[in-house]
Amino acid sequence: MLIYACISNHGYGHGSRSAAVLAELAALRPHWRLVLSTALPESFLSLAFGAVPYERRPCQWDVGTIQADALGSDGPGTLAALEDLQERLPAQIEREAAWLRQQRQPILLLADVPPAAALLGERIGQAPIWLASFGWEAIYGPLGAPFRPWAEQALQLYRRGRLLLRCPLAMPMDWGIPERAIGLTCSRPRLDLTELRQRLRLPDSRQRCVLISFGGLGLRLEADLLARWSDLVFIGPDPALATLANGRQLPEGVRPLDLMPLAGRLITKAGYSSFCEAFSQDVGIHLVERQGFAEAAVLQRDLRRHGRHRLLSAAQFHSGDWQLDQPLLDPEVGPLAADGAATAARILVETAEG
Repeated sequence: MLIYACISNHGYGHGSRSAAVLAELAALRPHWRLVLSTALPESFLSLAFGAVPYERRPCQWDVGTIQADALGSDGPGTLAALEDLQERLPAQIEREAAWLRQQRQPILLLADVPPAAALLGERIGQAPIWLASFGWEAIYGPLGAPFRPWAEQALQLYRRGRLLLRCPLAMPMDWGIPERAIGLTCSRPRLDLTELRQRLRLPDSRQRCVLISFGGLGLRLEADLLARWSDLVFIGPDPALATLANGRQLPEGVRPLDLMPLAGRLITKAGYSSFCEAFSQDVGIHLVERQGFAEAAVLQRDLRRHGRHRLLSAAQFHSGDWQLDQPLLDPEVGPLAADGAATAARILVETAEG
């Protein structure tokens, strides 16, 4: 069986979610081929998948939104990128369909969550299974009239899918196809925590360690802001952290998830995979508001419901008013089941073998 996964390259969250599910699938069916069709960089994929073997087809299947920075979107840039991709997709679809036919294997098509995967599916006679907490129609719709044709196109393509694996923390996905609800989808920490704590010279107390991460684009950190919290140690991917007395840069080969068991709190923007990972490791989230991306409001709502948290405005973040001396607020409802990746993998096995 060949699993062909079309993975969005809009940030790293889709790749992290797909990696969690496909790693569980590899544990259930280690002889199946995992083919990742994505424009995500190899450096990210190799870190996300670890020892799980995969093949890569370098393809861009969607645009998502072009980011002005970690907290804002570029509308005109997104529209231009959508037009450009629309011109390139037909040739890519034909090329990938021809390659898949050459493999002469049964195929299961998984998509997280590029609408164009449905067009590939029609070429190979295999409708996609969507792995999603939102579709691009829900993101483009609120952005105004120029985006409405793109929202409608995305919705029509999603309705051609075979099955929706509905993730939690989700926006409405009224696609009119069968669906299965799953729990949080995240991988597990992989590293020896004692060795990692010593390597990074971290305090023994988890509550004195703060992870700070804003995804692939990152966000510039000012030294004087960290100096305001001199009794805490901040760890994250930003190289600037390596130059600060109470900063530590994540070493190469260490994911934010690997560090979470040693951290009490996470400062971040709204992001599905970051929330899943923090929830699974009982890390409190200090959420910085994010503009121009409709999912952010939904994630903020669900953070209040399901995770320990504090909410920060962009102005508070940029001024250093991070509320790290304040108690975390308890969730209004309670925790979510953390077995989504394993559940999704079992459903993929059932579907492929059934």
